[in-house]
Amino acid sequence: MKKYCIGILTLNVLIMLSSCNNETKTNGDEPLKYPETKKCDTIDNYFGTAVSDPYRWLEDDFSEETANWVKAQNEVTNNYLSKIPYRENMKNRLKDIMNYPKESAPSKKGDHYFFYRNDGLQNQSVLYYKNSLDGEAVELLDPNKLSDDGTVALSNLGISDDGNYLGYAISRNGSDWEEIFVKNIETGETLNDHLMWVKFTSIAWKDDGFFYSRFPEPKNELSGVNENGQLYYHKVGTEQKEDQLAYEDKTNPDISFNADVINKRYLIIYGSESTSGNCLFYKDLNKANSEFVKLVDNFDNDYAVIDEIDGNFIVMTNYFAPEYKVIKIFLDNPTPAKWLDLIPKSDAGVLTGVSHIGKKLIANYTKDAHSVIRIFDEEGHFISNLDNDMIGTIGGFSGDTEDTETFYTVTSYTTPAAIYKYDITNNKSELYKNSEIKFNADEYVTEQKFYTSKDGTKVPIFLTHKKDIALDGNNPTLLYGYGGFNISLTPSFSATRIAWLEQGGVYAVANIRGGGEYGKTWHEAGTKMQKQNVFDDFIAAAEFLISEKYTCKEKLAIQGGSNGGLLVGAVVNQRPDLFAVAIPQVGVMDMLRYHKFTIGRYWAVDYGTSEDSKEMFEYIYKYSPLHSVKNGVEYPAILVTTADHDDRVVPAHSFKYAATLQNSEIGSKPHLIRIESNAGHGSGKPLDKAINEVVDIYSFIFYNMGIEPKY
Repeated sequence: MKKYCIGILTLNVLIMLSSCNNETKTNGDEPLKYPETKKCDTIDNYFGTAVSDPYRWLEDDFSEETANWVKAQNEVTNNYLSKIPYRENMKNRLKDIMNYPKESAPSKKGDHYFFYRNDGLQNQSVLYYKNSLDGEAVELLDPNKLSDDGTVALSNLGISDDGNYLGYAISRNGSDWEEIFVKNIETGETLNDHLMWVKFTSIAWKDDGFFYSRFPEPKNELSGVNENGQLYYHKVGTEQKEDQLAYEDKTNPDISFNADVINKRYLIIYGSESTSGNCLFYKDLNKANSEFVKLVDNFDNDYAVIDEIDGNFIVMTNYFAPEYKVIKIFLDNPTPAKWLDLIPKSDAGVLTGVSHIGKKLIANYTKDAHSVIRIFDEEGHFISNLDNDMIGTIGGFSGDTEDTETFYTVTSYTTPAAIYKYDITNNKSELYKNSEIKFNADEYVTEQKFYTSKDGTKVPIFLTHKKDIALDGNNPTLLYGYGGFNISLTPSFSATRIAWLEQGGVYAVANIRGGGEYGKTWHEAGTKMQKQNVFDDFIAAAEFLISEKYTCKEKLAIQGGSNGGLLVGAVVNQRPDLFAVAIPQVGVMDMLRYHKFTIGRYWAVDYGTSEDSKEMFEYIYKYSPLHSVKNGVEYPAILVTTADHDDRVVPAHSFKYAATLQNSEIGSKPHLIRIESNAGHGSGKPLDKAINEVVDIYSFIFYNMGIEPKY
């Protein structure tokens, strides 16, 4: 961190950083005047430490006062962005790039192949089916017809075993709350079934109905705590009030439940009280009055039932396997002492998923943050690897035991998803469908390098850029990170990113600790009292990019969303001298109160909470972005983004953080907030809103780097 000497230099710096009357000068423009944000005298006491929360009133997302504040902030931000001269050309280029047909890998159910298609610039992708691969595509559900502005999205679906019914969930305005409807696939008729207060649920069919999970109707749907999850069975053609309660736990309101039905017989129930670890039990639906059998009654590890083979469950778990493995649980004697390793820990990397199709087990591994696919028989004997030379991400592989084919996609930072058909019997793949896009990927390259973090840990980083890049320390560079919840950042294509790469930009993704790139150990090394490792890894990535002459601090921007927004906010406070621009998106900024909203308490397994202990409070308080803004230090330009219907990381996090930035003495660069209306945490966002957001972000970055892109 840059240090300032005492005496005249200190006085000059403090004068330079003074922000009287909320005015900031930017890029030689007229002074930027922020809206006034009132302060209240709210003070909380944590283990004897008094913590002021002057902007607590912004947590009331339905108040007129908050609405007026949001309006005033958006006016200032929009006025600032509208003066950037190349925004319209950038938007036109983005539309041109994204205007190409996109299709998902087909998934077979019954006699139909189901898939999504987007003709180019549709706000939401459309669900289709075919009766054969070369047959005519039949439109089944077009979410674009459910709203005028594309803000109703198809968020989940489940198809009945006979292929006659589609159960589908929609979300409105980006909310995590979902509504379930039922459609007759052959007639296209939407039935009268309508289920409410559903969140994070599967749609698990059994006979003429399905299991789903829900919460009681909340008093405040966007910020109220979600408790007392329940599992219900809904019979097609009935009202929700007639649904049968399948399972609940009145002794623990923090547990949420989800369900699956295996082989049309076994009801599998997963119970979770955090984002990591689950209990596991099942019920034999073919036996009248059968009881639930608990296979796992704690939350210490992850368990996912892949299938049932010969009366035994095949399960993926990290039980005594930080990088995951596949075990066999014998239903006639399911005690852990009798569990059998079917596919043990492998040098292929971290096991991320397994599909049982055509009597083969298709295992998807992550090796140094990219995909490796291995094929096994039902006894766990290795058959072969799936040939793939690309450093990218492979996904798909849906199907049933009797199928002889399945489909998967391959993508990278410079390659749109290509769909392949895999013949399970012959162990051969062939290209099924490719993407045609107005972009020459041959001009670009992705390289993977490893750098050393503060404590000596080697961390991988992906770098994507033009092949003829000059390592002169002058390339605009966007560094992205996440570092949490066992989530791996693997290569994937985004057409919007082309608008950055075309301008000679470097796109860097750091696979920092807290993620799942190297399994449970890597994840836990970035949690709770080790969270600082995440920030150190990201700072080290920035220093690596500068030392290797990819860029300089005047041309370096950082970006992250959700937990990644926390990451950006924390490292800006710790090293404000290292970056030119910071983009914290929908971030968890108030680490002392995050667990008091919606599903925030589930994140405590990664963060801990301010109420756990004095030691935990002091650790969290030290890095919490909201509470660690440093007066008297020059901060980079910051554009905070959030949305008014984000009920996962409530917008109050970003509201309070932006208000704190604007009312602190942190220099002359802009510290703005962009608040999207009728949108949520990110999923289901209509394409036109997504394009506008990217235009605003890239324009803000280029403008504050002093770069004028040419489109």
